[in-house]
Amino acid sequence: MTSHSMDSPIQPEPREIARLGGPRKTTNEFERFEGDPNFVLSLARGLRIIECFEGHRDGLTVSELARISSLSRAAVRRILLTLAHLGYAEDTGRSFRLKTRVLKLGFSYLSSTSLPSIAQPVLESITETLHESSSLSVLDGDQIVYLARSATKRVMSVGLSVGSRLPAYCTSMGRVLLAALPDSELEAFLNGAELKPLTPKTVTNKAVLAEIIRRIRSDGFALTDEELELGLRSIAVPIRTRQNRIVAAINVGVHAARVSAAEMVHRYLPHLRESALSLSQLLG
Repeated sequence: MTSHSMDSPIQPEPREIARLGGPRKTTNEFERFEGDPNFVLSLARGLRIIECFEGHRDGLTVSELARISSLSRAAVRRILLTLAHLGYAEDTGRSFRLKTRVLKLGFSYLSSTSLPSIAQPVLESITETLHESSSLSVLDGDQIVYLARSATKRVMSVGLSVGSRLPAYCTSMGRVLLAALPDSELEAFLNGAELKPLTPKTVTNKAVLAEIIRRIRSDGFALTDEELELGLRSIAVPIRTRQNRIVAAINVGVHAARVSAAEMVHRYLPHLRESALSLSQLLG
């Protein structure tokens, strides 16, 4: 993957970065649960509406949310009013926006897993040694989610923090995690993936991407060179449990003008692998 944020103007624009995961899933994804007495459709729709706010700092109107979520205006309005009553959203008069109470949902996950707290000192050690930003993420569908970060200067046009999401197909951490998928799951990902050319260097050919991922499986690391954003180079390795199960990935992201790809492999990769091993041992 990548991490971090550049000082000079870079494509894509920050607002577009927030949407890089590709098109949202629509309510059609709920059809497979039709008739399942254990599936709470109203809860699924409510969570869907919360997800739709990603990247919309100024809030969204009922009509906009209905369009994005593929739900009816009436259903969206009921959900929004419920969220507002519970303190998760507010009506500004012109639109709705989420309130900070929503953060409790993410904190519930972070506080229930030891991975972020264990990883933080390791990431800070990487940053102190290499003087570059380092991050840890997990795979969530077709995106990676940042669970921990140690940042120096920004090397991307948009700042990243815990909870940030980026597309898996063009990031070093994403490719490491995709390489850990069983063949059937990787094939399903590739069949459904929309590979957007985020920069002139982004790999958008599915056969080429499949070959890259197969090579990552044997090499044990992934290097992306200005595929997510021009000027950004990143290298990542997997985090394994003692049972050899890959549960996360860590990376180092640099400004391409300062550090060559060869230097990342020869100087940064050994330290990154050593850090990943120590983190794996701490996880148990």
